[in-house]
Amino acid sequence: MDINKLTNEIKYLISTKREDEWWDFKIEHHHDKAELVHDILCMANNRPRRDSYIIFGVADDDFSITGVENDLYRRNQQGITDILRNITFVGSTRPRIEMQTFTINNHEIDVLIIKDSLEVPYYLEKDYQDKDVKNENGKNYGKIVRAYHVYTRVVDNNTPIDKQADLNDVEFLWRKRFGIDLSIMERLNILLEEYDKWIFDWGNKKYCYHKDYPEFQIVQTGDFIQDWVPAAAFYIHPGMHSAKLNIMYHSTVIYETELWAFDEYRKYLPKATNFTVKNQQEFWYSYYCIDTIEGKLLKIFTHGTCDLSSREPNYNQFLVFENKEEKSNFDAFLSNHFDDYSDSEIELKYEYQIKEDNEDNLGGAVFSAFQVAKTAWLYEDWLNNKSPYNLE
Repeated sequence: MDINKLTNEIKYLISTKREDEWWDFKIEHHHDKAELVHDILCMANNRPRRDSYIIFGVADDDFSITGVENDLYRRNQQGITDILRNITFVGSTRPRIEMQTFTINNHEIDVLIIKDSLEVPYYLEKDYQDKDVKNENGKNYGKIVRAYHVYTRVVDNNTPIDKQADLNDVEFLWRKRFGIDLSIMERLNILLEEYDKWIFDWGNKKYCYHKDYPEFQIVQTGDFIQDWVPAAAFYIHPGMHSAKLNIMYHSTVIYETELWAFDEYRKYLPKATNFTVKNQQEFWYSYYCIDTIEGKLLKIFTHGTCDLSSREPNYNQFLVFENKEEKSNFDAFLSNHFDDYSDSEIELKYEYQIKEDNEDNLGGAVFSAFQVAKTAWLYEDWLNNKSPYNLE
């Protein structure tokens, strides 16, 4: 998670001086754990397809920042996770949460992040009440989260703890769960982000599928043919092969790309995108953006690691970016540092790889292993020594 980005987002939400469907302000942590569970359920079952926030340490009337550093009821992520773990949810699926803490105006702000999920609606199998909330006579007077009650949040209002969500809101949540309110491509993009749910065995099988929704498949069509991209020179065996790759919904092709095989079929990657470097005639690099279909396929094929290596180190022969904004930051860095290394330095450092870019391997074109080496070296500098936002 990009903490700086999240911090700026929270500051912006505070500045709006309002609450909405996916964020809620609390001046302090909940005294009654049942009220906390109710608020988490409302946020987990809301309409926006994104993570939701409960922001502790901000007053919900004048939106002043009060902080939680002296809050006697303050809980950390593990404390809230333990509460949820000890509650019986229908289907044994419970909201996933994360806690982040920031310092704003010299005050500590806790942000409880409730993760977006397709497992909605979340609701309880048994009533839940905080047994520690008692009056002077020892009688429990805490609120009760009701079993089989679906709670949600509409605009800035939670479903009351003793009520049910409206029928149309409950219907929306079930439609979200089964993806029937989305287009096929919207469903595909969500499923591709679940990189650990795709079953594949490239080399032995020509297809893979989503284990929960097997009607979505990624299918190799036809046999591999000998091919070449300069990045192939950075594998121990520089040969490279490609085949057409289709993403299918039932029997319909909904996306077309390519499957690339490197190092004698030891490494399989999706097709990368070529980019012409601004103001540098005939200079390219190949990259993946993780928020694109090919980028999501990269995470699937590498089990979430984005590791490009096979039997050798990762040379950054393909550049990997989280999104277009991060790529733009690198491009600005590349423009400013394009001549940091001489051609002879690059040729010496990557001598073996550059030599493998030859006609015997179908190489020798304008887009060469030398260019891959140069951008890989600068990309390594950008990752290790430069902030993406420092373009000097």
